[in-house]
Amino acid sequence: MSKPPKHMIKAKGFTLVESLVAVSMLVLAIIGATQVSQTTLSSYIFSKDQVIAFYLAQEGFEQVRNIRDANNLKGQNWLTGIAAQAGDPCFPGKACTVDPVFSSEAINCPSGPDHCPNLRQDPVTGFYGYNAPWTETVFRREIRVSTVNSNEVSITVTVDWSKGVVARQFRARENLLNW
Repeated sequence: MSKPPKHMIKAKGFTLVESLVAVSMLVLAIIGATQVSQTTLSSYIFSKDQVIAFYLAQEGFEQVRNIRDANNLKGQNWLTGIAAQAGDPCFPGKACTVDPVFSSEAINCPSGPDHCPNLRQDPVTGFYGYNAPWTETVFRREIRVSTVNSNEVSITVTVDWSKGVVARQFRARENLLNW
């Protein structure tokens, strides 16, 4: 039996076009998986920051309630140290913040509304506050009080933060009564 001539032997293997299609499909699969991972990570970070902002806002409300309750126990005006008079840190038109770790008082934002300092975090305990040696965070909390009537005020707590060029904000409002 004789062998066929060389020009009649069919080569086995992939053509250049088949190889390019296979490589393109592999690259698309890798890019898709990478984008899904990146989106998932971004969503996780946003969710984590949003939960932290929620709790920081809740802490602001709790501290203002604590000041109101302490005033009641001392027999003082219920808004003393909050918004009873023009010199108080949270008097309507001003902005204040609270540091429950080191102070039981509201603190005036020195640069005025929309310019409260960034919160800092203790690297050991995880507490948030304004202690200078602690690590500065991206979160900024601001409390504003507006009068509803002589026995009711509206408290608005805003927590701002940013990641890169994207600015985020969590704002909550609740009314506080003189009881």
